[in-house]
Amino acid sequence: MEKHYNKLLTYAYNIVGSYEDAKDLVQDVLEKYITLDKSSIRHESNFLIKSTINHAINFKTRQSKKEVFGEWLPEPVSFENADAKLIRDETASYTMLVLFEYLNPKERAAYILKEGFDYSHAEIAELLEISTENSRQLLSRANKQLKDSKYSSYSPHLGHSFETVGRYQKALAQADIVELQNLLVDDIKLSADGGTKVQVVSGSEIGKTATATLLVYVQQHFLMGKTFTFQFFNHQPAICFWEHEKLHNCHILQLSEDGLIQEIYSIVDPDKLKNITKLSHI
Repeated sequence: MEKHYNKLLTYAYNIVGSYEDAKDLVQDVLEKYITLDKSSIRHESNFLIKSTINHAINFKTRQSKKEVFGEWLPEPVSFENADAKLIRDETASYTMLVLFEYLNPKERAAYILKEGFDYSHAEIAELLEISTENSRQLLSRANKQLKDSKYSSYSPHLGHSFETVGRYQKALAQADIVELQNLLVDDIKLSADGGTKVQVVSGSEIGKTATATLLVYVQQHFLMGKTFTFQFFNHQPAICFWEHEKLHNCHILQLSEDGLIQEIYSIVDPDKLKNITKLSHI
């Protein structure tokens, strides 16, 4: 079972957007598999993948994200965390996980399997127990939902990422609204997730002036005096704000090719931050 675990966990996480829930889902699948009569199972790996994906789809269909402060955002993961069991190259970027929320669970699964893991439509159809034509329709609808996104698959150079995050942190610390605006695209959006425990000032803000003003307000009232680290989550740069060794807030950034910030995902939900460890380097 161990040889399948990381791949199953990666499938589940990409679909549900929660590392903790993905671990529970995979554990449930493996525990049930142990007790099954395996005489009719021809391919163990395919059976486990199919079970995990369908279990994740059912979970995502039942999941309610309405009763949270702000906007529901995925749980970030750091590949530098020794406890993280996800396959790095097959884990979706943070922005892509956010965009997946616009898809229904089956569209999400079909897109992930086709674009992320290069499955054929016949293979997707078998896994999702649908026709190949239905698989094509799911992928078409998913692509239609995602094609208008302003975000590309661009992955900024490590140095450029830290340069932008460094300027961002300095502008925040100095309450420099003008410099913050210089770092943001015109239609910047800030999304904040407080989960069920932390009430956030605003669920979202759009536009340079509103976003920069809100960022300075939050910095002065909630982040002042906290230490910070620059880290990466789901292939994207972030700044983490710490109160001693406890992570208080993290801002994950989506950057454009010219180094401007296209989107800010501010996570305050303690349940989504509890597994993130403080790095010793910046």
